Amino acid sequence: MNLRVFALASLCVLAGCSQSQLGPLETAAGPTSSVQIVNATELPPPDRADLFAQSRPYLIGPFDKLVIDVFGIAELTQKEYQTDASGRISFPLAGIIEAAGKTPADVEGEIESRLRGRFIRDPQVTVNLRETVNQVITVDGEVREPGLYPVYGRMTLMRAVATAKGLSDYARQQDVVVFRTVQGKRMAALYNLKAIRRGTYDDPEVFASDVVVVGDSQSRKLFRDLMTVAPLLVTPLVIALQ
Repeated sequence: MNLRVFALASLCVLAGCSQSQLGPLETAAGPTSSVQIVNATELPPPDRADLFAQSRPYLIGPFDKLVIDVFGIAELTQKEYQTDASGRISFPLAGIIEAAGKTPADVEGEIESRLRGRFIRDPQVTVNLRETVNQVITVDGEVREPGLYPVYGRMTLMRAVATAKGLSDYARQQDVVVFRTVQGKRMAALYNLKAIRRGTYDDPEVFASDVVVVGDSQSRKLFRDLMTVAPLLVTPLVIALQ
C-alpha cells in the first residue's frame, strides 16, 4: 500500500466505511504492525472481562468500608469500619490497624495475631469489603492535578478533565488521547476538546481503568502519520495497538 492508498484508507475511516478494521498502518517507511486503523467514531466500551483481566488482590485504601467478623463473639460480629484518610482502622481489643496497602486477608491475620491468647484462644476473623474506591480513571498530561480519580456513575471525557481541575496553561486541547483495553486488545482514540465544546461530536463516555492523556506529544505520535494525511478531523480517530 502506497501513501495514496493509505490516504484513501484514512479517509474511509473518517467517512465511516463498512469494514471494521483496515489492517496495518502504512507509512512512507513501510507498514507499521503495531498500529491498525479502526473504523469507529469512538472507542467501544470495555466488557466485564476487560475490567477484571488484570485483577489482583485488592489493596485497602483510605475511606474503604470493611465488614469485620470475629466468629463466636457477638460484640464483634457484622461490624462495619471505615478506614481513615491514612488507611487505618481502630478495632476493639486489637487497637489501631494499619490497613492501607494490605489485602483483607492481611488484615484478618493482623487482627487474629493481636487477639490470640490475650483475649481469644483461637480467633477466626473475616474481613470483607463493603464499599471500595478501586474503580478509578487515570488523568495525566497537561491538566492541573494529574492523578487517579474514582468513576461514579456515567463519566465523560470532559468531566474527567474537569475532575482533574481542568487544563493547564500549556494544554493542547486538540491532542487528547484515551487508552483503553477492549476484549484484551489495547486501543487508543484521539479527541479534540474544542470540537467537543463546539458540538462537532459528542462528549465520549470514559470508563474505569481508562487512561486519559492531555496534550502529550509522545502519545500523539501514535497518530502522526494519519494526521499528516488527514489533519482536519471531524470525528475522533481510533486505532488498535498490537
